[in-house]
Amino acid sequence: MQQLNQHNEIYDVIIVGAGIAGLSAALYTSRQRMKTLVVSKDLGGQLTLTDLIENYPVVEPLSGLSLARKVESQAKRFGAKFIYGEEIYKIDKKGDIFELQGILGSYKAKTVILAFGKTPRELNVPGEKEFKGKGVSYCAICDAAFFKDKPAAVVGEGEPGVEAIELLSKYARPAYYISMSTQLVGGDEGTLKSILNNENIKMFLGYKVTRIIGNSKVEGIVIQNPKTKEDKILNVDGVIIEMGYVLRTELLKDFIKLNEKGEIIVDELGRTNVEGIFAAGDVTNTPYKQAVVAAAEGVKAALSAYNYLRSKSGLPPVNVDWKAEKQKAVVSFRL
Repeated sequence: MQQLNQHNEIYDVIIVGAGIAGLSAALYTSRQRMKTLVVSKDLGGQLTLTDLIENYPVVEPLSGLSLARKVESQAKRFGAKFIYGEEIYKIDKKGDIFELQGILGSYKAKTVILAFGKTPRELNVPGEKEFKGKGVSYCAICDAAFFKDKPAAVVGEGEPGVEAIELLSKYARPAYYISMSTQLVGGDEGTLKSILNNENIKMFLGYKVTRIIGNSKVEGIVIQNPKTKEDKILNVDGVIIEMGYVLRTELLKDFIKLNEKGEIIVDELGRTNVEGIFAAGDVTNTPYKQAVVAAAEGVKAALSAYNYLRSKSGLPPVNVDWKAEKQKAVVSFRL
């Protein structure tokens, strides 16, 4: 879990979200030499809930996480930077520069692409907000390895929770699983049997988390049996929350136009009502919520952000496919 403060950096574009829309946008912006930063709670977003993707053009069947990692690798190859474990809670515009406030730091950019899709569901208990990035995580795939040979817990429901505890158990000692469900559900029969037979996994089914405790970082969680009201303290160095995803666009209210569902309203080019801010993927009012559609929308938003900066520099828009030719002149965006 990175903790960075980027006060002195001004990026050409900051992309909020690392699902397929955000990753695709990062691939295209970075390929055009735009100084690109991606900030996200996790890698892959809702893609990680899909074990097998069979309808993505050209790509042979693979898991959602594998697809996300492939596009992330491509974007990194062209220079995109990534910060995971981050959550943006405020966006301001001062002159021509956007300032984004996150739990790990603050960031500045000339353009912003909002592609955070649906975001991880939170517990909303005391200590959760305080320890985000300090032991509280929402991505087992991203952060399980941080707890190697340390006690850690997954608070989960259904398939996301089951997959998270299976992964965490390979690192943490012990690995606790807390779920409001009184039975282990989600995943295939083989996976469930493996979890139940894993002596390293300590199960607390039918329990809820009431508090996350610690000083400068997570040191434990308080869990309660709703029937008996009995409290238990589990000493852990980390807690990974995996309870699915919800749409959260409250931070944009009164700043960017949303529809009645809370989705960001964009035009056919991915532009919002705020000049310099673009959006793509499941967070927008685009009706088709499919990975390939989100990827295409991310590319459109990237093209629009690139052309926006070109216009600010007095250059004409680019309307054809981009080519990374060595002899091509590199445009430096200076406002």
